[in-house]
Amino acid sequence: MLETVARSSRPDGAAAIGQRLDRMPITSMHRRLTAVIGVGLLFDTFENNLSGTISKVLQEDFAFGGTTLKLVLASAFIGQFIGSLVLGRVADRFGRRRAFLVNLALYSGFSLLGAFSPNAAWLIATRFLAGIGIGAEQTLSDCYLADVLPARKRGRYTAWAYTLAFCGVPAVGFAALWLVPLTPLGIDGWRWLFVIGSLGSAVVWILRRRLIESPRWLATNGRLEEAERLVAEMEALVPAENRVSTSAPVDHEVPAPTERASAAKAEATVADGVRPGDARPGLPMIFQARYRRRTLMLWVFSVLSVFGYYGFGSLAPQILAAKGYDLVAGLGFTALSFLGYPIGSALSLPVIDRFERKYLVVASTAAMVVTGMGFAYAGSAVLVVAFGFCYTLASNIFSNVSHVYLAEQYPTAFRATASGTAYSLSKLSAAALPFVLLPVLDAHGPGMLFAVITAAMAALAATVLALGTRTTGASVDPE
Repeated sequence: MLETVARSSRPDGAAAIGQRLDRMPITSMHRRLTAVIGVGLLFDTFENNLSGTISKVLQEDFAFGGTTLKLVLASAFIGQFIGSLVLGRVADRFGRRRAFLVNLALYSGFSLLGAFSPNAAWLIATRFLAGIGIGAEQTLSDCYLADVLPARKRGRYTAWAYTLAFCGVPAVGFAALWLVPLTPLGIDGWRWLFVIGSLGSAVVWILRRRLIESPRWLATNGRLEEAERLVAEMEALVPAENRVSTSAPVDHEVPAPTERASAAKAEATVADGVRPGDARPGLPMIFQARYRRRTLMLWVFSVLSVFGYYGFGSLAPQILAAKGYDLVAGLGFTALSFLGYPIGSALSLPVIDRFERKYLVVASTAAMVVTGMGFAYAGSAVLVVAFGFCYTLASNIFSNVSHVYLAEQYPTAFRATASGTAYSLSKLSAAALPFVLLPVLDAHGPGMLFAVITAAMAALAATVLALGTRTTGASVDPE
């Protein structure tokens, strides 16, 4: 009876669903959903770093030249460009959960086919098709977590998902170091790496069949009864001593906004102006006056961020080869450097909800620039590994903050479409990276390569400072 009275006093509609989700403490369901998303992202990061990690091995095995190498590295990112665009729209139209199942099926199937590549053309084709599935993974994960997590814990638990995810980066580095010199069952070791990624994503597909649909998405699309049922199930998991604040009317129980949340609202970081019951908004919404500034900022951000992030992750073995290290030593140094990915992600946990995210983006960008130049000019193995480790550490603080920041810019009704469009530009930029950076590396060496990366990251930081809005602590729902 008390629960019925409490519910009757809540505001009606999708806004009430969002408010109830935002004031809810973290429950066992939140933790389970975060873990399932994180495991999926783990295999996404494994796959994203696979081609770059074994690029020298592939080049030797198939005896292809520089142009084919660039196509191998670029093919998955071109596929990801398409996947980010298409499956983001699928997620807004048909639901987050359904889009997850489509992207994982594509990724798993074509990654397995890639393991049987008889030539470079087959490898390029399968990497492209697998990329269509991979490209949507981060977009869908970011939007889903933004949908279901409370505003005050959104950054921290998204960072937990990515901390789990980025264990996949050193995993691929050490797996390559172990398997590449071997031929288990008479099959080249690098092919087993594709099999591992494919089977892992198949397991994640099974796990994600049990994901709940986003209650915000359901409510925004008029399915309020389903949204109400799911939120009620989540509220039932709240400990008894906290349940009053979870079920009480919004006007009396929502904590007063913090100073930074108030600033965020003043800058319209929540997606104002889109109300439940409006006609289904499409991509043109992101060009309306209220969103134009954030869209410009995010598009510039997406294009430039890959220079710093994938510029190192994809080309580290090539950079080490240019510095004179052989294949095995290069794989070993790369694997050790990649340990910084999960550690950096973990270091973002205590700060991501405490400090304004736009400033965290800028600070981590500066750290990447300093450590990247150190890596370029390092003259010993110890310094190479140390600067490589510090670079990947800084880059994953940058990455975690970026993922949360991007997903906070638009409302539920078109969040995945808008975010997917921005992500797609990053994938297109990543596809162009080998054609831009490898010639610089070949002609001028690691120092000039990182000078180009530094220029791109400086432009990114300036854009975020000038155009970025405050989001830390603000709701992703319009009021």
